[in-house]
Amino acid sequence: MTKPKILMVDDKPENLLVLERLLRHLPVELYRAASGNEALMLTLHHDFALALLDIQMPEMDGYELAELLRQEEKTAKMPFIFVSAIYTEHINIFHGYEKGAFSYIVKPFKPEVLLNKVKLFIDMYEHEQELHRRTEELEAANKELEAFSYSVSHDLRAPLRAIDGFSQALMEDYNDKLGEVGCDYLTRVRAAAQRMGTLIDALLKLSRISRAGLNRSAFDISALAESVLADIRESDPRREIDVEIGASAMVQADPHLIRAVLENLLNNAWKYSGKCEVTKIEFGLCVHNNETCYFVRDKGAGFDMAYADKLFGAFQRLHKEQEYPGTGIGLATVQRIVHRHGGRIWAQAAVGEGATFYFTLPNGEGQGA
Repeated sequence: MTKPKILMVDDKPENLLVLERLLRHLPVELYRAASGNEALMLTLHHDFALALLDIQMPEMDGYELAELLRQEEKTAKMPFIFVSAIYTEHINIFHGYEKGAFSYIVKPFKPEVLLNKVKLFIDMYEHEQELHRRTEELEAANKELEAFSYSVSHDLRAPLRAIDGFSQALMEDYNDKLGEVGCDYLTRVRAAAQRMGTLIDALLKLSRISRAGLNRSAFDISALAESVLADIRESDPRREIDVEIGASAMVQADPHLIRAVLENLLNNAWKYSGKCEVTKIEFGLCVHNNETCYFVRDKGAGFDMAYADKLFGAFQRLHKEQEYPGTGIGLATVQRIVHRHGGRIWAQAAVGEGATFYFTLPNGEGQGA
């Protein structure tokens, strides 16, 4: 890592020498400027962690230099400290802060005062650089993930389509030669290929949700839940089920992502209560530990709370595929979305007595419309 650079601006060489001797033991690179114009030229070629500015200088004083630095995009956020022996009145100090100074030191000063302030800004700069480095690494990792997602989508789908297609062709063209057992094997091959295609789709959806931007807006989450349940009813109109939607509640969240949350949770409630003769699905709002929560409740199969820690992991399922089909990605997707909103999600359940999933949406507290 390169050393932080400090710019020292003063028209008197002896003052620059004092600053240089004071700071030379720090892990920094020091740059001198004898005028405001010289300082501006240096900022074109270097990124400075901090500038120490004298105020009384010919042609361009420290206030004017500070104003110019704040106007340039490259130096707009560069911290600087005014160091002055003449402009020591409170009004001058206040004027310095008005120009964007991070600190103001009056001469004569104790060396440790300046050193401590410089060290503070060096630490801040190094912390900012570390954050910047990690951000770049994260962006690179996201690009790699995007490339991987494309590869999964493109490269794996082709052989899967081939397996499914040729298996179907074998069943249609050689059905009499394969016999019952052979056809059963091919049926299993096709089912496995199609299931893998479904899993790929689910993984890609989870990946896209992780990278998608968060666009918050105000909407009625109860009305959204009602809309989702209406779509589920249309897909299975013969089911008779008691549905209860709580009172209208406005939230501030991403409506598209929250719709995905409700689709997953309400579809699960619909699916896992499918074997019950009499059942009920609820969506509503409650308060838990002084925090607004939203919940989806069903009277279906439920699950053993001893395994609740596995609920939100990808491919983690608490029921057999033969009993309740699924990819095991839905709740992982729900958790990812809720966490992206800064919220929490958890569940309460009992085997044979149904389950309730709770989630929170900070900064989007539900309010009756």
